[in-house]
Order: sequence, then C-alpha cells, then structure tokens
Amino acid sequence: MTSSNDPIRAALSEAADSLAALASDQSCLGAIEQFRDLILSTLRSNGKLMSCGNGGSMCDAMHFAEEWTGRFRSDRAAQAALSFSDPSHLSCIANDFGYAEVFSRQVAAHGKENDLLLVISTSGESPNILRALEEARSRGVRTVGLLGNGGGSALPLCDIGIVMPHAKSAERIQELHIKVIHIVVEAVERQLFPENYNEQA
Repeated sequence: MTSSNDPIRAALSEAADSLAALASDQSCLGAIEQFRDLILSTLRSNGKLMSCGNGGSMCDAMHFAEEWTGRFRSDRAAQAALSFSDPSHLSCIANDFGYAEVFSRQVAAHGKENDLLLVISTSGESPNILRALEEARSRGVRTVGLLGNGGGSALPLCDIGIVMPHAKSAERIQELHIKVIHIVVEAVERQLFPENYNEQA
C-alpha cells in the first residue's frame, strides 16, 4: 500500500489500478471494439466524426478530433472530424439560447444521418451533453459516450456507452478516456492505413 504521505507514487499507483481495471473489464473492452467498428463504418461511408465535452473533457474532445484531421503515427489522408469547442460559437449559443444548448445547436447545424457524435463526460449528467445526445438521436446521428461514475443520465441516450470502471475521481476517469481515444484511433488507423504499421512489431 502506497503511503498517503507520498502523493506522487500514490497517484501513479491509483492510475495503474484504474488502467488494470479497464484492461480486465470485458464489458468495457467489448464496447471499445464497438466504438472502433462504428468509427470505421462512419468514415467508410463518408460520414464525419463530431465530439464535445466540458472542461478537461472538452480538451479530450478536441484531442479526439485533431487525431483524425492531423496525423497519429504517420502521414495519411485527413479524416473528417470536428470538436464543438470554438469560443465564439459557444458564447454566441450560450448567450442566445442558454448554456444547455451549446452542443445541441452545433449537432443540429452539422450532424446528419450516419455521422458519429462522441460525448465525453465524467459524470454523465451535464445538461448540455444530454441535450446533444437527444438532438443527435433525433437526426439519426450515432452516439458514443465516454463516461464515468456509472454513466449517469447520458448512458441510456448513447448507442454505445463506455463507462470507466473502478476510477471515481474526475482526473482518473479522464486519464482512462484519453487512453481509450488513443486505442480506437490506432485500431481504426491499422484498418484504414495498414501501411503505417508495416514496419512495426
């Protein structure tokens, strides 16, 4: 047991335990595989990937989008992805319609059938996340939630819900969220651009 007087090693130990719990959770692993397959089908049908979240989860949503429009391991074709994170759009919508609508209005503007919306929330209870999921469902946009703390009210609104096991604090949940993001980006890239991995073990 790591002493609480050593917060650095205690944090690393807790993070390792959270990652081990994710790696051994068959339900989560199956949902991650479904997430991979849904991204593949979206991109192969010329759909786009959209993402949103609040605070640190917004940073993760931005990270998810830039991995597709930029590069991951090696150069390859840019993939259609955007995060709902532009300050002017957020402040405009919040001012005109309220903060609960900052993501749903952008889903309404950009989302179409066979697109994919990724929502990221440690609680699953953020009103703007719930409204985005409702709007996506009304438009035939498929939805994935990276969630924590049991999934909250967001879980039943997601086509695929990936709820982080074991981790309770926001920072541990967010660390697992970014791990899942990197896992699915690599898994999809290996399918679409196998040449990027030919020389790797």
